[in-house]
Amino acid sequence: MNGRPRFDRKTFLGAAAMSLGGAFSGLGASTGDAIAANGPGAPTPAATTPEAGIELLKAGNARFVAGQSHCGPLTARRVELANGQSPFAIILSCSDSRVPVETVFDQMPGNLFSVRVAGNFLNNDGLGSIEYAVAVLKSTLILVLGHSSCGAVEATVAFLKNGAAQPSHIQALITALEPAAKAAKSEPGDWLANAIVENVKQNVAAAPVRSSIVADSVKAGKLGVIGGVYDLKSGVVKFLG
Repeated sequence: MNGRPRFDRKTFLGAAAMSLGGAFSGLGASTGDAIAANGPGAPTPAATTPEAGIELLKAGNARFVAGQSHCGPLTARRVELANGQSPFAIILSCSDSRVPVETVFDQMPGNLFSVRVAGNFLNNDGLGSIEYAVAVLKSTLILVLGHSSCGAVEATVAFLKNGAAQPSHIQALITALEPAAKAAKSEPGDWLANAIVENVKQNVAAAPVRSSIVADSVKAGKLGVIGGVYDLKSGVVKFLG
């Protein structure tokens, strides 16, 4: 989560307390603040509106599925990103190693701000990371990305079926995913597939409810929040809504 090399977590929290206010009212921060956060040499965002961001993700996923990815040597991009970052989209995705978001959407490093947790659900740490990208990096799109055959959701469905608890902190993932799995239980079709979709929908809805930063930016037309499900076999991302 780098802007300038010296823009570390302590600096960010201090700036939040002193300049942005308790609720990060700094969505209207000065241009100078934004430049300082992103770095004076940060690359221009690949998309500057939610709609443009969605189209970039859709086009990139289509290239990935067709085996026509554009992403090539990245040495120059790495050097460019040392000066700052301007990710156009925030992807809340599962930690599953089969869901590499930059590859799935054929995006260069620096285009996507990735927040990952098994089961792709919002928790306080993830929400804080998302708020940072919205308020400081000026990202214009949040995509909550589930995927087929999600092990975390599958374990939650199993727990609801037979009480099969998971060891140690893994059970906390089950607890977080229970509302979606319960809501999907009565739907026609496959419980697991329905629960994966329901989990995405619930977290899309929760983002602006749990965060005034997200809500204010959505209301201002500066941010879009959408959901999608990645199919492990085909590579296709189905966007919801």
